[in-house]
Amino acid sequence: MQEIFNSVIPIFALILIGWLAVKSRYLPAEHAGVMSSFVYRIGLPVLLMRTIANADFTGADPLRIWAVYFASVAIAWIVAAMVSRFVFNRDRVSAVVIGLSGTFSNLALLGIPLVSHIAGETALVALSIVLAIHMPVLMVTATVLAERAKAHEGGATSAPGRLAATVGYNLATNPLVIGLIIGAVMNFTGLTPAGPLATVISMLAGIAAPVALVSIGMTLAQYRVAGNAGLFSAITVIKLALLPALVFALSHAFGLPQPIMAGLVLGAACPAGVNAFLLADKFGTGRNIAASTITVTTLLGVVTVSLWVLLLGY
Repeated sequence: MQEIFNSVIPIFALILIGWLAVKSRYLPAEHAGVMSSFVYRIGLPVLLMRTIANADFTGADPLRIWAVYFASVAIAWIVAAMVSRFVFNRDRVSAVVIGLSGTFSNLALLGIPLVSHIAGETALVALSIVLAIHMPVLMVTATVLAERAKAHEGGATSAPGRLAATVGYNLATNPLVIGLIIGAVMNFTGLTPAGPLATVISMLAGIAAPVALVSIGMTLAQYRVAGNAGLFSAITVIKLALLPALVFALSHAFGLPQPIMAGLVLGAACPAGVNAFLLADKFGTGRNIAASTITVTTLLGVVTVSLWVLLLGY
């Protein structure tokens, strides 16, 4: 267990450094956006490009990987929505947003560094396959469900055509997806960067993970824990325990290789991502629960992720 903590603690220590830097006013909170933008638009796309370009896809069946991960997300989302709706009496739109809070993992900024550091390149390939469609699938599903909930409750809804156009544009211009596509082309064609270009790619890929983790901490410093403690505690359990447990069980049921399973389980075990808060802000409901879930799952993540690493045998 001590070895596991030694592997996991550096990941969360970098998050803590970012949090302390903002809380102590050593760095202004506004810098978090700049760092996150650099990581999202340059650092992580280059890291994913390099990973996919050099990847061995043996055993990495995208359909089975997507089936395992997104079936698990669907089950956990339904549970979270039902808990918020029928146990805590939240409205339909809130139930959708809160369901997303319990299922949207921070795969980009935290999942990539965590899986790469703990489980290695094969596991990172599996996570990258999920990441290729993760945000569009979950955000489109959440938006459609929230729009339907608004319509059921008599609220104004957005035009389907505008929603589809926005989704298509966001997917086509997503830097992570572009990085994955370029990496896949390089892998299939055998193109390999050399000389100074290879050095630049290596340097950018090397700094992506630590900068991403520090930026998470800086962003977290701007959130606070508030709202219904019982509800966000229940959603935290769903996020950190139920979702990865479902992925673990379905990975065994689908016969996924150990490294592939590790990448998916650790991705599912990651703390909640900021996208749930963005959706809550868009629909004007569930902001406190989303913010609290992001904060609490990150605080508890060092323990729960360590337990999953132990269970996975790393």
